[in-house]
Amino acid sequence: MDPERGQALILALGALSALMLGASVLFSFGSALAGKGRAQRAADLAAISAARSMRDDLDRLFEPPEMDGRPNPYYLSEAEYLERARSTALDIGRQNGARLRPGDVTFPDARAFAPSRVKVVVRGATPVRGDSVPVRAVAQAEMVAPPGSAPLEAAGSGYSGPLANRQGKPMRPDVARAFDRMAAAARGAGIHLIVTSGYRSDAEQAELYKRHPDPKWVAPPGRSLHRLGTELDLGPPSAYGWLARNAGRFHFVKRYAWEPWHFGYTLNAGSTPSGLAGAGRPGDGRSAVPSFVPAAYRDSLARTASRWNVSAALLAAQLYAESGFNPFAVSPAGARGIAQFMPGTARAYGLRDPFDPHRSIDAQARLMRDLLRRFASVSLALAAYNAGPAPVARCGCVPRYAETRAYVVRVLALMGGFGDMPLGGDELDVRLVE
Repeated sequence: MDPERGQALILALGALSALMLGASVLFSFGSALAGKGRAQRAADLAAISAARSMRDDLDRLFEPPEMDGRPNPYYLSEAEYLERARSTALDIGRQNGARLRPGDVTFPDARAFAPSRVKVVVRGATPVRGDSVPVRAVAQAEMVAPPGSAPLEAAGSGYSGPLANRQGKPMRPDVARAFDRMAAAARGAGIHLIVTSGYRSDAEQAELYKRHPDPKWVAPPGRSLHRLGTELDLGPPSAYGWLARNAGRFHFVKRYAWEPWHFGYTLNAGSTPSGLAGAGRPGDGRSAVPSFVPAAYRDSLARTASRWNVSAALLAAQLYAESGFNPFAVSPAGARGIAQFMPGTARAYGLRDPFDPHRSIDAQARLMRDLLRRFASVSLALAAYNAGPAPVARCGCVPRYAETRAYVVRVLALMGGFGDMPLGGDELDVRLVE
């Protein structure tokens, strides 16, 4: 054989071997990447699905455990809320090839009032050239209020605060939840309730009265119960009989004998009018203190809500989220008392003793009044209360601080601020954060 041809053959065989070895390495590398990609996809889908489960169940956390002395089937405990999210993550992860165990799904803010974050860890192995290479993928998802979003809000001589929407008609959030239960019962009887009117501002009432100046059918401005956010005009006429027989089960009452369509919600404090027909107490809506507020603070909340024209439901939800109504609470950052005032903010609002719950509630209401005026948004005002006004003013949004966003979600949820309530045109967001 020609020595030069033999050397060329050896070189060619060497090059071919190197090429084959390189291809094998690339194939192994590609297999490892593919295995990692499959694991990451399973983790992402599991985390997103669990966060959506939490979003869908969030309002059930804030239902009363009992209704009329009987267990409320719509209520979820926090343990049930988290277990439903965990089960969803396990199911979706397994459907996508991940061998998930319950301990692989955790909730980083599980100690929060209403947890809003979920973390999924997928562990496994992928075969590479006859060996088994470990694979680990991590995904974390959370539900957040969209930046700059705000519930529809009412203001005026009746109710001031957030409004939920049903069928495009505004009403107080607690009224909306009660209507949902009543509408579901009506559907079971083959009746589909229609909301033809809900909350009306004084300006809207003035325009309506101008067109129909008959006080029997249209109350003058400042006298209509619709300004309280508790009143619903319902239809169709074929539902009037069912409503007359069943509305009381859901804490609605027919206000006037001559209006078979007009029903008012009576459960929460401040919902029931007094005096002449069509006249409610000034500040009825603002004084609607939620039932979860301890008796010791109900009067303070009602009084300060009216004094500073801030929703009692908003103030109560904040106190629950801030301290659980503990007047002696002290945070690691140094916030003190039932409303968790930092020393500098307490001084600015003339609060000498933040451990005095009644003076703290008054200062809290005044601070929230100022923040609502400045930012014209419940969610932004809440963010400023938690993180300070400066970061909110810089971005015009809820800052990207995990604690602040979780705080805004918790308070709005406790107020009943989700469901059909508009949030800047979007629903509560779910997003991956890791």
